[in-house]
Amino acid sequence: MTDRKVITEEGQVISKSPPPLPSHIAMIMDGNGRWAEDRGAPREEGHRVGSEVVNRIVRCCRRWGLKHLTLYAFSEQNWGRPVDEVGALMTLLSQYLKEQREEMVERRIQLRAIGDLNKLPSWVREQLLAIIEETSKNQGMTLTLALSYGGREEIIQAIKSITSQVRRGELDPDHIDESMIQAHLYAPDIPPPDLIIRTSGEQRLSNFLLWQSAYAELDFLKLPWPEFTESHLHDACLRFAKRERRFGLTSAQMES
Repeated sequence: MTDRKVITEEGQVISKSPPPLPSHIAMIMDGNGRWAEDRGAPREEGHRVGSEVVNRIVRCCRRWGLKHLTLYAFSEQNWGRPVDEVGALMTLLSQYLKEQREEMVERRIQLRAIGDLNKLPSWVREQLLAIIEETSKNQGMTLTLALSYGGREEIIQAIKSITSQVRRGELDPDHIDESMIQAHLYAPDIPPPDLIIRTSGEQRLSNFLLWQSAYAELDFLKLPWPEFTESHLHDACLRFAKRERRFGLTSAQMES
């Protein structure tokens, strides 16, 4: 840890030094629509403000030196929402990609995406894939967007891929293990999250990174995503640093 102060974009001093960071933070950005409804505004306004929060948090994580950030941007189940809301979310995604492309390049952020991307509208998918390709060599931080994503769906597609190899006689079923399943996930090279943060007061994973979250630390916050700030992220990292991660072992084993 260094002695440099942690300052927000608005100039507020959060602490005298950066928090101890995990390698990979994943976030379930929940509560946009309800936040707007509580203020008598359309749900789309909550998503718009939530998108602005994404910008600030991504910059913050890059500034602090986080290696991997994964954001649950649009779930497989979100396709069942009202057509107008889905359309607004796709438009916001397109705007985000357009507005942040140059910054991702300059800040050496590598953009990745996980999920059934074929379900995205072609005009969004093409834009997304172009930026993924443009930033593929960046090594500053990996930003992964979970889009049209479901954890169960991801595991199912991995199983289908593996069983097809078995049917073709290319794989002995006795050789199937955790590493093989990992290798057939959407992004097998990205390490599992150390910390998953969810806003809005809900205390569940909602089909997010089910395989990868086996030993992730969970941090549930009552505030909705539009109210999430760099200070909240800082405090979540501090709470994470105080937890003992044993991965099924005893404290004595971890100390030896």
